[in-house]
Parts: sequence; structure tokens; C-alpha cells
Amino acid sequence: MKPGSTAATRRTVLKAGSTLLLSLIAPAPSFAAQILAVRVWPSQEYTRVTLENDSDLKATHFLVQNPNRLVVDIEGLELNPTLKELIAKIQSNDPYISQVRVGQNRPSVVRLVFDLKAEVRPQVFTLAPVGEYKHRLVFDLYPAREYDPIAALIESGERPEDRPFDAPATSIDTLPQIKPEPPLAKVEPKPESHSNNAPAMTRMITIAIDPGHGGEDPGAVGSGGNYEKNIVLAIAKRLKAKIEQQPNMRVMLTRDADYFVPLHVRVQKARRVQADLFMSIHADAFVLPSARGSSVFALSEKGASSTAARWLANKENSADLIGGINIKNHDRQLASVLLDLSTTAQISDSMKLGKAILGEIGGINRLHKGAVEQAGFAVLKAPDIPSVLIETAFISNPEEEAKLTDNAYQDQMAEAVMSGIRKYFAKNPPLSKNRMT
Repeated sequence: MKPGSTAATRRTVLKAGSTLLLSLIAPAPSFAAQILAVRVWPSQEYTRVTLENDSDLKATHFLVQNPNRLVVDIEGLELNPTLKELIAKIQSNDPYISQVRVGQNRPSVVRLVFDLKAEVRPQVFTLAPVGEYKHRLVFDLYPAREYDPIAALIESGERPEDRPFDAPATSIDTLPQIKPEPPLAKVEPKPESHSNNAPAMTRMITIAIDPGHGGEDPGAVGSGGNYEKNIVLAIAKRLKAKIEQQPNMRVMLTRDADYFVPLHVRVQKARRVQADLFMSIHADAFVLPSARGSSVFALSEKGASSTAARWLANKENSADLIGGINIKNHDRQLASVLLDLSTTAQISDSMKLGKAILGEIGGINRLHKGAVEQAGFAVLKAPDIPSVLIETAFISNPEEEAKLTDNAYQDQMAEAVMSGIRKYFAKNPPLSKNRMT
């Protein structure tokens, strides 16, 4: 071996190794994110547009006036057929979007231009993967002037749920539209009289009905492909119609179409209209398809009444994660204060209401438990409103799923709840309002 050959060999090996190392650490060509699905959820309160994708996307947006437009630039994205489907997803009766245009603005940047029907306050945010969802980029378009369903109801005499929207895909028969009626006039308390024959004091009773889930949050899904969110909305509308046939009663639905309402907002809506009762309607699911029966739940201050009740409460309380809330815009401190004000009196009244409803439901379906159960349901924590959560049946049970999609059973369930409400008020007459502020 010649002198120096070993060193030369080492230099050659080192050079080759360095080349290999550089090839390993050199940045690989970037691949564009893929849009997996696009969804649009229109409502009078706000319209949500969701882009589901395989990675976390960065977006910037700005508003343009005359005419009103929302422009969104999404980085790291190439136009694909799925994204183009967004154009056809915009409904003609969307309150806020007239149309959307989609194009490749520049390499790796896609631009969406929403032509607007009115001035909006957009919120653009991302959601981390959860449940069946991958990454989500969300656009929430709120009206510049906050939508007030109660004011609109009083002003026009038209109930918000009577405004038509394209029906979501569901096997449930479409409910007949209820003709708009004049707004119900509030009955003021009559002056007290010393006469023994004085008429009893009457006033308007307001009932808040909360159809669970909605929008991005489908709730449970039955083996037949039926979504809990659609079934409970149908039952809630039937119940609403029955309550409005009663004298001196009116109803507020926390949602009247297929869109998502955060849990604390459902509670705030009920308090805003000074509701006398709050009822959240659901269709239960369990890991075993053999589970069956209807249930009624109230709030608990001291832990759940059973392991199953605790499991269900944890599942229902995860709705905000599935439905998707804008954390940056969510006043968590206000929400925590509101939801920690539950009172012993509220729970006591809720148990009375739950018992009255459970007794009536037992006449049309087997009961999962013979007594009202309790757990820490976030949606039941209005401190001054008797509140119950009604599980109408197990959608995870094929036989009960068939019941839940049957118009006759839905009507029977609504009638049973209505009878329970009447029995509750017969023993617990509504008093003069004395609300917490």
C-alpha cells in the first residue's frame, strides 16, 4: 500500500458519507394538503363552512364592500375536485352567502371568495382532529347585527323554524310545515283582590326545548344510518307544536335547523327568554346494541347516580369538541361562572319535572331505569330553570331505531312529554318571575 493511501481512502469515504448525509437532511419537496370533505350549515343565527383536510391549514381573510364579499386565502393547498364541490353546496336560501368562487390564486395558495347577502362578522379558526374528523378549517359567518330569534318572532309573527332550508339527508319523513300564527301576547299578572272569588293569577309560560347535537355534531348514528341530530329535531318540533296549542304557553327552540349550538349557548338562550322549563331531547347510544329503553336525567351536585349516567354525561359534554367551538372567541370564564351556579332548588324542581315526564314516557316505551337519574350534564346547569335531559330511546338498538324514525312513535313521545309538563305544572304552578341577574 502506498504511503498516504489510507488517508486518501478515508477522505473519499468521508466525502461520500457527507454527500449521503446531505441528501438525507435536504428538504424533500413539499406536498400540498388534501381537502377531504366540504360542508355548509346555514341558519338564521350564522352560516358555518367547514373544510376537512389531512393537515393543519393556515388561512388569512379580509372583507370587501360594495358589494360585500369575504375573501379567504388558504396556504399550502392546491385546487382539487373536492374543494370545487363547495360551489354547489351553497343553498339559494342561505341567509348570508349568495355564492362562492374557488380558484388557484398563486402556487400553493387557494382563494375562496364568498359573495355575501349582508354584512357579516366572520370568525375563521381551525379544529384539531377529534372522533371521526381529521383537521378542520372553519368559517363562521355571523350577521353584523346579532340575530335575535325572540325579537324576530315578536316582530313578524313568524316562527324561525318555519323558514325553509334544504332538508339534510335523512330517512325521516319531512314534517308538515306549521302555518305561522300571530305572536302570543304575554299575560300580565292581575291585581290582587280581597274577594274570595278573585280569578287566579295567570302569566305566559316559556318552555325551552333543546334538540341535541346538530351541524358538525351528528350525535349517535344508528345501524340503519339515521342521525340522532335529525331525529331529535323532528321530535322537538312535534313537541313545540303541542305546547303551543296550550293556553298561555310559548316555546323557544335552541336550534331550529341542522346547525351546531355550543352547550353553554343553549343554556344562555334559555335564560335570555326567562324560560320556566328546559328540556334537552336526545336519542341514546351504547356500545352494546342490546341496550334499550327511555330515560330522564337531571343535574347532580354530588356525582352521578350510576356509572352509566356518568358515562353518558361525559359523552354528551364532549359535544363542543365534535361540533367545534372557536376557543379564541369563547369566554370560558363567563361560561364557568354560569355553569357553577346550579342550586339545590333547581335540582329539586328538575327531579319533580323528570319524574312527571318519566311516568308518562313509561306508557309508550320500556324504561331503561325506573327512576330519574342524575349526572353532571353541562347543558342542565341553568341555575334558575328546572332542566331535564330526555333520552327518547336507544338509537344503537335496531328495534328502537326503527321506532325513533316512525312518525307515530315520534308523535307519541312528544305527547307523553307534553302530558308530563301538564302534570308538573298541576302540582307546581308557575309563580311570579324572580330571576337571577
